[in-house]
Amino acid sequence: MTTLLWVALPYVTIAVFVLGHIWRYRYDKFGWTTRSSQLYESRLLRVGSPLFHFGILVVLLGHIGGLIIPDRWTDAVGISEHMYHVIAVTLGTIAGFCTLAGLAILIYRRRTVGPVFSATTRNDKLMYAVLTLTILLGLSATVAANLVDGGYNYRETVSPWFRSIFYFQPDPDLMTGVPILFQLHALSALALFCVWPFTRLVHMLTAPVGYLTRPYIVYRSRDEQLGMHRTPRGWERIS
Repeated sequence: MTTLLWVALPYVTIAVFVLGHIWRYRYDKFGWTTRSSQLYESRLLRVGSPLFHFGILVVLLGHIGGLIIPDRWTDAVGISEHMYHVIAVTLGTIAGFCTLAGLAILIYRRRTVGPVFSATTRNDKLMYAVLTLTILLGLSATVAANLVDGGYNYRETVSPWFRSIFYFQPDPDLMTGVPILFQLHALSALALFCVWPFTRLVHMLTAPVGYLTRPYIVYRSRDEQLGMHRTPRGWERIS
């Protein structure tokens, strides 16, 4: 079971994540979108969206720093383990609550605003459920381990295990003694990455680079009263 959960499942997740995005981009380019619903309602969106996006950005950066950067690197630049722990727990807890609050507002909006709810797909519902579970478990693990039990250094267990997956030298034994909330958070994150390519989350991997080079949209006017006036930029007269 240890090998199944902490060796096989991560590699299956990576395969689904990569191949799923390739399939989605090849066969569903039109559906590669955020499915924005701002036209239907903007008051709740104006509050919930910034809360969620800024919160999840800080959470993502914290996970990158905690899982990818070894503790010896932070020690080398003068950041002690205690200092790192205080900063990570403080920012992580604040960002986690902001993310959860923003997500709650977005879910409430999606459920109570008729046109938004009508535009909600089954994939959206699954995505919201898995995303909420992952955030709740991560926040619970942070609060329970660091603010209640006196602290847990996941950089000695979870982080080396995570890096070992990408070194192709997986060490599942590192996860055997990890607190249950951290284990559940890791498993829920794997589930989230499995459904990621088939939901609106694909927009996080998209940058509007094409807008910098695409041609202008040309508007043609049939107004006969323009006379000798210079045609405005972006417009083209037709006879």
